[in-house]
Amino acid sequence: MDKINDVRNGIPQTDPRKSETFTDSINSEIRRAAATGIYDIRGGGAKRKLPHFDDLLFLGASISRYPLEGYREKCETKVTLGTRFAKKPIELDIPITIAGMSFGALSGQAKEALGRGATMAGTSTTTGDGGMTEEERGHSQKLVYQYLPSRYGMNPDDLRRADAIEVVVGQGAKPGGGGMLLGQKISDRVAEMRNLPKGIDQRSACRHPDWTGPDDLEIKIMELREITGWEKPIYIKIGGARPYFDTTLAIKAGADVVVLDGMQGGTAATQDVFIEHVGQPTLACIRPAVKALQDMGMHREVQLVVSGGIRTGADVAKALALGADAVSIGTAAMVAIGDNDPKWESEYNALGTTAGAYDDWHEGLDPAGITTQDPHLASRLDPVAAGRRLSNYLKVMTLEAQTIARACGKSHVHNLEPEDLCALTVEASAMSGVPLAGTNWVPGGDGNY
Repeated sequence: MDKINDVRNGIPQTDPRKSETFTDSINSEIRRAAATGIYDIRGGGAKRKLPHFDDLLFLGASISRYPLEGYREKCETKVTLGTRFAKKPIELDIPITIAGMSFGALSGQAKEALGRGATMAGTSTTTGDGGMTEEERGHSQKLVYQYLPSRYGMNPDDLRRADAIEVVVGQGAKPGGGGMLLGQKISDRVAEMRNLPKGIDQRSACRHPDWTGPDDLEIKIMELREITGWEKPIYIKIGGARPYFDTTLAIKAGADVVVLDGMQGGTAATQDVFIEHVGQPTLACIRPAVKALQDMGMHREVQLVVSGGIRTGADVAKALALGADAVSIGTAAMVAIGDNDPKWESEYNALGTTAGAYDDWHEGLDPAGITTQDPHLASRLDPVAAGRRLSNYLKVMTLEAQTIARACGKSHVHNLEPEDLCALTVEASAMSGVPLAGTNWVPGGDGNY
């Protein structure tokens, strides 16, 4: 809790005698590190204040642009992912997908709830690290199988059972770092699926064992296509580090879809120093990735999915206006199905945290029954009711994005464009490439990537 702190949120010290560099919370962390010799591990995403979608506004239509009439004119939301090479692209009713969250980090009931909710809303879920569960495959009409460096649970049969394959090169919360799962969450079932000893801390590799660069990645993509008969779309997921170059290389390697994850994306567990100090804000990553697609003549042919801090239909609409084809949500989906609900506040307090802090994901003691393998806690989550909540949330997000698109005169959410936006801050303008509100000025020009 000390780390929801003044420095990260730009809040000055109340006592003018104290240092703005060595704040109370920083000093507390120094003392904790000195006493234990252990770096801090937690779940969730970055807590520092960062430029985000809230720093952009839509201009809307008036005389120069004509809005859609709400009841008579349609605004479409369908999206197809994997049109480049796959024989069976994924067709979704909405441009919002569910990000990869593993069984192990999440309970079986939570995976089932995600599958149920996504299917009701007409979209896809993603397995995450740790393999494919029957709960998720059985309730997800469209399921993306994540292929990670760990290879946990990986087998050709499950690759063929999936509707798409996502090769994870990096994650926004920890680009360059591997996943972590503490021993208390490695139950008998998790251990069997991952071929790990029960109760022992697990750290995934940070890079794939059988390729080291884009040429090898191209060979790996070809292998996956051969295994699956060229039916499945192949996604490449990259963390928000060097999005222009990473997107370019993913396209050259043969990706059908690029998934771009900014640092506001969450994680089940990793070092706090990773979450707060590695990667770039989601808003800063979109423009260079879109530029890479445009420079290669592949924008819209290779689809771009953006993730990392997506919360509302306005966020969805802004990501699409900046050039994305779809977005992916993880933390928001967990909140929708019941995670960090204030009704469990007393039990979160007993763990030394509070609802909404997300520090406890890695501990396996989630009172809501979502980020746990404890049978008693997991049984608290009703996957049918939780799935219904997720479906409701996805539908609201979609309606919000549609409402904004209509107000901008667009008959499809994909017709939103940067010209529909302005920026409230110099930082957001420079990152997104849209003019500062009330001006035609974009700080820094086009920039070099």
